[in-house]
Amino acid sequence: MTIAVILLAAGGSTRLGQPKQLLRHEGASLVRRAAERALAASPAVTVVLGARREEVASELDGLPVRRVDNPDWALGQGSSLRAGLRALPPDVDGALLMLCDQVRVDAAHLRSLIATFERTRAPIVASAYADTRGVPALFARALFPELESLPPTGGARGLIARDPSRVVEVALPGGEEDVDTVEDTLRLTGSGHGG
Repeated sequence: MTIAVILLAAGGSTRLGQPKQLLRHEGASLVRRAAERALAASPAVTVVLGARREEVASELDGLPVRRVDNPDWALGQGSSLRAGLRALPPDVDGALLMLCDQVRVDAAHLRSLIATFERTRAPIVASAYADTRGVPALFARALFPELESLPPTGGARGLIARDPSRVVEVALPGGEEDVDTVEDTLRLTGSGHGG
């Protein structure tokens, strides 16, 4: 069974005021850290780039990931999701969607999502945290058309919520901790200066 990871790293971080992909945590930028964890779970990793493309792409130097440009990144996460899906090879059985700013996501959790998908064959295997289901989440190929039909401003959470009977959960303690605001950055770095 072949599972590809799509790392969405194209956003403009408008609420934060600086590109979250480039913030540093535990000695690495968030985008590199996430890509390394994705590679530890799957050899097929696609990173969708958009805002600050050159700077974010340089953080991936030396990593065997496929880089995909989304010129429409400003439209929203749904447009990046679509760009990532269209770049996947035709023989993948599923796509694991992840973001770069969920610092609690590690390779073990990503491998657990893949193992659960292989064991249950559920159409969706989603992370469960803070009384919700969200990304990282794995979608079977049969759902790719539904993912591609999401509005450009939408995210995968809408599809996860559409039919709960299709979803199997894997717990992700602290999965709701991400980096969207200056306060989040302060919590992450302890300095607010990205380092």
